[in-house]
Amino acid sequence: MPRPTGVPEKSKDFKGAMINLFKSLKRWRVLIIGSLLLAFVAAILGLITPNKLSSLTDKITEGLRPQITEETINEIMVSDEISQEDKNEFMLILQESKQNENDGKSTEVLAKLDALSDKVKAKIEPRMDLDAIKTLALLLLILHVSSSLLQFIQSYSLTTVSNEFAQDLRSKIIVKINKLPLRYFDSHEKGDVLSRVTNDVDSMSQNLDESLSTMITSITLLLGSTLMMFITNWIMAITAISASIIGFSLIAVILKNSQKYFTARQKELGKMNGHIEEVYSGHNVIRSYNATKHVTEEFDELNESLYVCNKKSQFLSGLMGPIMGFVGNLGYVAVCIVGAILTANNVITFGVIVAFMIYVRMFTNPLSQIAQALTALQSTAAASERVFEFLDEQELPEEKEGFKELKRADAKGKIEFKNVKFGYDENRTIIKNFNLEATPGEKIAIVGPTGAGKTTLVNLLMKFYDINDGEIIIDGVSTKNLTRENIHDLFIMVLQDTWLFEGTVRENLQYNSNVTDTTIWDACATVGVDHFIKTLPGQLDAKIDNSEAISQGQKQLLTIARGMIKDAPFLILDEATSSVDTRTEELVQKAMDKLTVGRTSFIIAHRLSTIKNANLILVMNEGDIVEQGTHEQLMKKNGFYADLYNSQFKK
Repeated sequence: MPRPTGVPEKSKDFKGAMINLFKSLKRWRVLIIGSLLLAFVAAILGLITPNKLSSLTDKITEGLRPQITEETINEIMVSDEISQEDKNEFMLILQESKQNENDGKSTEVLAKLDALSDKVKAKIEPRMDLDAIKTLALLLLILHVSSSLLQFIQSYSLTTVSNEFAQDLRSKIIVKINKLPLRYFDSHEKGDVLSRVTNDVDSMSQNLDESLSTMITSITLLLGSTLMMFITNWIMAITAISASIIGFSLIAVILKNSQKYFTARQKELGKMNGHIEEVYSGHNVIRSYNATKHVTEEFDELNESLYVCNKKSQFLSGLMGPIMGFVGNLGYVAVCIVGAILTANNVITFGVIVAFMIYVRMFTNPLSQIAQALTALQSTAAASERVFEFLDEQELPEEKEGFKELKRADAKGKIEFKNVKFGYDENRTIIKNFNLEATPGEKIAIVGPTGAGKTTLVNLLMKFYDINDGEIIIDGVSTKNLTRENIHDLFIMVLQDTWLFEGTVRENLQYNSNVTDTTIWDACATVGVDHFIKTLPGQLDAKIDNSEAISQGQKQLLTIARGMIKDAPFLILDEATSSVDTRTEELVQKAMDKLTVGRTSFIIAHRLSTIKNANLILVMNEGDIVEQGTHEQLMKKNGFYADLYNSQFKK
């Protein structure tokens, strides 16, 4: 079952995980470095634009003001076209403007200038420096377009890297799965392995794509905006940074108090998901015991606890947006107030205020983005640990050189176990000094209580596990000298646990083999599943899967038919008839009798009535053969086998 998403799992060794991650990205090193450089350059271009916008604003502002300079004053005073009276009035207005520049009467001065004669106004009327404005506007456009283009290329490149990396990881994982010993899958949950292939790889891909570019861009903008603010005006810089720090202090307090609710929410969510899964899987039992009210009450309690935690966590996390808005607005207000004061005192121009309003945004946004990127990197590190841990698992030893090949056509059917010993760990031996000789065509049944070692014996025969000591010999060749693939090719195996994949009936039955429809129908008729297939829409072309739409007995019959289609010299039946009814079992038993003809067969059975006709019955207990013989011989002994057989009929 996939791990629940939410609060990211923390890495055990963040530094080591990131080193392994970047080592695995070596193939895309050039593209990653190039992408990060593009992100850096795009951020630098973004830092340049506020100053250029400030210059553009100042140029426009200058063009809106009367052109009263020393040059224009001299032109007016020496001009013969302007009367002395107009000259005197102009100079008087200039003197008044100097006296009133700090008392808020600049509007009155502009009105008086506007009342001057046309000849004077022609000299001082506002003039736009259109060439300079066009140049600055074009430069700003180039900067914005270049920055956006670089960001697009960088984003596309990193997205390509992350997706190719994920594809490469999945390819490595699928290859790894086929190289891992069965021991690994027996000791790990299926959901955990699936989670590594899906959730963890996706987490690495998505977070890597988002966090790398975000970190570079955000750090560049943060440091660059701080530097540019101090270069432009240190008073305004301190104002903007101080206002932002106040806001982020509030965010830090909220984060500190909200984290416990996020943790509690994930815990309660896990409890409720576990309860739902339990109720869903045991739905029939709950109905049959009339426990609906009880499980509903338990669900209501868990749901209420989740509601409380969810409400508190979402309320506090919902404050983040408004507070971030408040931080930005507080910075804007502070910049505008202090900037207005400095502008009034001719310390800065109006364009500087415009530039600082952009710098405030550049300073506040990266802080939250860096925090998110660090969280994403932490999640990436945790996921990468799990993926690389899986990829580093010990594989099955290579079987290329020095191995013999035993072909199906050459196999006679003789199998020997010589002093075989095996244990899943060093402290517990399950198979102890096991000896057996199976002659060609012999039907051998293996019976015994749970944990006696029956299935383990089959796992050793199929070389799913390597024996600790002794030998298993097939037609004079030790399994140690045969590849696993060769051994698997020699056996037909029908297990207790049925398995059908999503596909047509034909695809399921001719699995990994190329046989005609006639062969498939013959096998189905022998097993007795042909009537069921004919009722399906499309018959052999009907789509099926491992869902509950097909009964357990029908699934078992289909898997038995699949085994019959494979023409191999050895047969293993591990409780193959356990899921079918008595009438079907009789049909299957007859089919199995036909199937075992000419094949050395090993049958594991709990229903002892199904193996009465076996040539040899091995009675196992605690890893040893305690009795052996035919059914009649063992019943006459009135020993362990007789007790097992008679226990089936006890009330």
